[in-house]
Amino acid sequence: MLDKEGIAKRIAKEIKDGYYVNLGIGIPTLVANYIPKGMDVVLQSENGLLGIGPFPFEGEEDPDTINAGKQTITILPGSAIFDSAMSFGMIRAKKVDLTILGAMEVSEHGDIASWKIPGKMVKGMGGAMDLVASAENIIVAMQHVNKAGESKLLSKCSLPLTGINCVKKIVTELAVLQVLPEGGFKLLERAPGVSVEEIKAATAGKLIVEGEVPEMVI
Repeated sequence: MLDKEGIAKRIAKEIKDGYYVNLGIGIPTLVANYIPKGMDVVLQSENGLLGIGPFPFEGEEDPDTINAGKQTITILPGSAIFDSAMSFGMIRAKKVDLTILGAMEVSEHGDIASWKIPGKMVKGMGGAMDLVASAENIIVAMQHVNKAGESKLLSKCSLPLTGINCVKKIVTELAVLQVLPEGGFKLLERAPGVSVEEIKAATAGKLIVEGEVPEMVI
């Protein structure tokens, strides 16, 4: 199985030269450390920054330079800083090519639940609803099962939805899956050492397996 860093490394392979990419809170922020060298990619943070670099080394952090998850970050040469109104203007105008988000649940129809667990205190929905409503391409970085071992890839989400029919691809510690337009999780790759049977057992929604499923390369 992959750890969080492994999930981030695999997702980094989905990024193309020239992309503007928004990284959500959690595992997605780790993707900034694995952008291929020589690739021209601009990372956007919804709190008002274009041009996020890798995380700073210990002792080199600047508490005034943070991402949307309040983590200290680095800023690359040529970056731009602006207010959140302009940032969300970029998002709503579909200027972001790829959005990478975390999730608590994803349905086989591409619905995503990522912002609230009923009965628990939350500070607010943040920018996730704007992102999923505006992005053309959404990849989810998440754990395949919860702490109780229950699947988070479902036929229907049980938690309040962030967006409907919007997720295109999912990368978990077990697999890479594509959400098909007609519904269902198509298994594209399996994590090193993980069998198709293990992925089937961990997926509550409709899982589609066609032919030999390759092991992912990280």
